[in-house]
Amino acid sequence: MGRLDDKVALVTGAARGIGKGIATELAKEGADIVICDLLIDDAFRTAGELQNKHGVTAIALEMDVTSDDSVAAQVREALSQMGKIDILVNNAGVPPDNFGADETEADWDRCYEVNLKGIWKVTTAVVPHFKERNEGKIVNIASIAGRLGGGMSSYSASKAGAISITQSQAAEYGRFNVNVNAICPGLLWTDLWRQIEGMFAGDHTEEVVDRRERFEAVVASNMPLAREQTPEDIGKAAVFFASDDAKNITGQSLNVDGGMRMN
Repeated sequence: MGRLDDKVALVTGAARGIGKGIATELAKEGADIVICDLLIDDAFRTAGELQNKHGVTAIALEMDVTSDDSVAAQVREALSQMGKIDILVNNAGVPPDNFGADETEADWDRCYEVNLKGIWKVTTAVVPHFKERNEGKIVNIASIAGRLGGGMSSYSASKAGAISITQSQAAEYGRFNVNVNAICPGLLWTDLWRQIEGMFAGDHTEEVVDRRERFEAVVASNMPLAREQTPEDIGKAAVFFASDDAKNITGQSLNVDGGMRMN
């Protein structure tokens, strides 16, 4: 028996990377999964993997978290196919295209629209269902960058906003028996970090990006545990927040970062 048997989880940005790790860990605990992503081919592949490996029902839906129409339509479709949603994980996120002093207004708009406003849009679409059932779990994926800041001000600010909106949502939805918490991942080698590696190096060619030089240097110098995090690490934290083990925890932001930030 899994901790999430008979539950349905909708995870945004779940086709690959952290989102896939979250969806996988939720499925291991028995949850049926709705994978929402713009990368629909990858989303279908991930859904198939979850069904084959873990025996759960998994569907893939093409959702753009910046579009009201897309979000509303795909939440309706999820409810139509699955019958309910018990768990919402707002994971969809993007880095800026530029770094530091080279960041542009377009970088700010992109990070704000996806990383912060996307949380609000998807939550707003799902919460009426939670209110009707008088229960629900929301897990927002922020970042250690939201606590530390750094060279990507647009990204860091959007993730600090994700921490803040988690607290506001927890206060607002608690009376409907809805728990809202956040996870702040540390450093993970994902497609998103590969983009960051390219920005640091000033060269996005595969040979340069895959050296992981900047990534491994930051891990070694900033983490007491001196090891990188994995999508599965983040998924295990999401399972905890989505389970009854966390029924009296809300409005919290958990660092999963090897000790990079202690608070």
